[in-house]
Amino acid sequence: MSDADRHRIITDLLKERPFASVRDLQEQLGVSAATVRRDIDKLHEIGKARKVYGGISASVGPGLSRIAARSYDENRDRAVEAKRAIAQAAAGLVRDGDSIIVHAGSTCYHLGLLLARRNVRLYTNSMPLAAYLGENGTCHLTIAGGELHREPRIIHDPAAGPPSFFASRFFVGTQGINNEGLLESHPLLTKVISELASCADEIVVLADSSKFSIQARNLVLPLSRVSTIIVDDGLSDANAKMLEDAGVTIVIAHPSGNGG
Repeated sequence: MSDADRHRIITDLLKERPFASVRDLQEQLGVSAATVRRDIDKLHEIGKARKVYGGISASVGPGLSRIAARSYDENRDRAVEAKRAIAQAAAGLVRDGDSIIVHAGSTCYHLGLLLARRNVRLYTNSMPLAAYLGENGTCHLTIAGGELHREPRIIHDPAAGPPSFFASRFFVGTQGINNEGLLESHPLLTKVISELASCADEIVVLADSSKFSIQARNLVLPLSRVSTIIVDDGLSDANAKMLEDAGVTIVIAHPSGNGG
């Protein structure tokens, strides 16, 4: 297999997941760890991906990429293993008897699945999650009132303001993250997240590491308002330092096969 063939396989893999470890690539390519590291160095050098601790992370080109928000269906099928690992780590923060808010979005949806039969009071504005919990859950469920917005699949009443639901934690995803805070392109999500944040003691962000490469239009919440972020092991040292400097607790979730 030529260098070009290996590089193509690696970049194609990173379209489906935000991070691949050296071991992952050894198994995928059937080559030595030394060869994998040379490939990682080359892809990092030419800007096709980012070299991070233990492997390689998806890149969207030099610097940050400003993109429109993806549809719910498109986003749902990206970085699935990372999202499941992040959701599993988030579920570990929830204690029996807690009152929590789980925002709409694909990573938060995976969290909701794990909490379906837990002894918790759960508020959500996610239409897919509400439908699942209604059919399969035993948790105490409160659903946002208002109109159904089929994209981004949330239920919201623009005239109602924040709900009368108080939570210990608000679990929320985001389109992008930078040194200022959480970013969104969709104006409705910007409004809804801000309202729900006012109803919780702590904000826990669920975000795969690719979100640090996305520069969306609107600042939703400053990093100073975020208590904890749960992210996969593709987080770069620079972004980890940015979060630590802002006082955000970092929890690393390891997708299957990427370590303990």
